[in-house]
Amino acid sequence: MKNVSILLAGLLLLSAGCRQKSGGNSATNEATTAAAGDSLTGSISFSGAFALYPMVVKWSEEFRKLHPQVRIDISGGGAGKGMTDALAKVVDLGMVSREIYDVEKENGAFGFAVTKDAVVATINRENPLYDELCRQGLRRETASALWNNEYATYGDLLGTDSSIPIHVYTRSDACGAAETWAAWFGKRQEQLEGTAVYSDPGVAAAIQKDKVGIGYNNIAYIYDMRTRKPYEGMAVLPIDTDENGQIDADELFYDTTPDLIAAIGDGRYPSPPARNLYLVSNGMPQNEVVVEFIRFALTEGQKYAIETGYIPLPQSTIDSELAKLNP
Repeated sequence: MKNVSILLAGLLLLSAGCRQKSGGNSATNEATTAAAGDSLTGSISFSGAFALYPMVVKWSEEFRKLHPQVRIDISGGGAGKGMTDALAKVVDLGMVSREIYDVEKENGAFGFAVTKDAVVATINRENPLYDELCRQGLRRETASALWNNEYATYGDLLGTDSSIPIHVYTRSDACGAAETWAAWFGKRQEQLEGTAVYSDPGVAAAIQKDKVGIGYNNIAYIYDMRTRKPYEGMAVLPIDTDENGQIDADELFYDTTPDLIAAIGDGRYPSPPARNLYLVSNGMPQNEVVVEFIRFALTEGQKYAIETGYIPLPQSTIDSELAKLNP
């Protein structure tokens, strides 16, 4: 059975590959030929949000084709870790999947919006009430009650006599996904109740195993980027954006990543839980490699967003973020 633990393993292998590509294999030799004469050398390190991890891995692969002498190290750990590591200068750039707090800016956090994605509610595809759940969808009020342990059964959620228990999952690590999901219904991550699970892949794996589970995930951890459909055993619970108690035709855009990405891009999917994703440094980056990577992500790198499951930034945002590199 294909699941997100396999996805995470693949991403970790890609990350290791980024660290190990120092020369000697055919891919590196081809990149070196393509980038003949390139003089950019050095290293760059990242840690942080699982939400941004796959995109940074892809950018790193493409960046090294242009600059094969650059070494890149990428690790996950959640947005909180990315911010902490960046401010402590443990890494060059923290991957952060939420807005940057004022207190973090006061401590030196300097952020660049680099792409966009969204957090979605996730359920098991074999949930015995799957069809009814998808017809009704999820409203802000019911989401707030769900993650406040106010519902014990699906009957409580749906307003029926069902006694099927409901198992609510949240994140145990400080992360942008939880903060953004909570912001949709006016809360903070620390106010979310439920069974706490570490990491995006962890929540997704829990939902795959639990037919009556409900949680939330970043797009990259529910959709298979090869098929552009949800992983086996997983499904998205639609948001009832107009709060009319049912999912209308214009609220159905979850079958494939292109459908959902289009809805995020044109605003049909609300923000939050859609959000910008950031690379954060301690102060304005001075390392030439770091500056060039950010510039690449905001220009050439945008064309890889959709194929990796993200939304390219609008040109106005790109222009404003690039302007930060040339104060």
